[in-house]
Amino acid sequence: MKFVLPVMLCLIGFSASAQWYRVDLILKKPYRPAFIKPIVNHSLAKIPKATVSLPPISPVSLSRSQESYDAAEILAKKTIHYNMRNKIYYDASYNFSDLAHLYIEQNRFSEAKWYLLQSNAISMQQNDDRHTISNLMDLAIVKTNVGDFSLALKDLADAHKIAVNDGYKDILKEIEQTTRLVKQRMLPPAKASVPVRKPLIIVTKRRRMTLFTSTSVI
Repeated sequence: MKFVLPVMLCLIGFSASAQWYRVDLILKKPYRPAFIKPIVNHSLAKIPKATVSLPPISPVSLSRSQESYDAAEILAKKTIHYNMRNKIYYDASYNFSDLAHLYIEQNRFSEAKWYLLQSNAISMQQNDDRHTISNLMDLAIVKTNVGDFSLALKDLADAHKIAVNDGYKDILKEIEQTTRLVKQRMLPPAKASVPVRKPLIIVTKRRRMTLFTSTSVI
């Protein structure tokens, strides 16, 4: 009896699976998936760059509105008043020149001349020779546009003298170019032809001025 009871307990404790006696499943090697291929680099660096030909873009110049000029004039005058009241004469000299440039762009030459003279007086007191030369060249442009050719050439001669004394070789070429344009403006138009006002641009580091010269088209 003592042998029958353990045998019965063993039979009752076996698994209900019908494959409990399959030894071949125990000895079988585990499943291994197939070999995975290495990852291919599909980044943007591997993609060839596309070449696109763009048409040339020409700059477009937009004219300023009168409201823009008026606002800039008010601001410049307020700045001049503040700097002169607080005796900041060096900055005020450049403020006078900036306001004069606004007037030149609007062909208000008499007002531009007055402010350039104020700026020039301060720059000479401050020994700011480069600014004095710039003011003299601007005065020459203003006087040329109102027909004072002899005074314009005198201002250019004074500017040339200062540039030579101080060794400003970079400004001498610009002064000579402006002098040639003023002398060209003095030439009368050719006979039997229609005079045309052709603009010649004087480009400097601080400004872009237009000086007109009389040419002719037959």
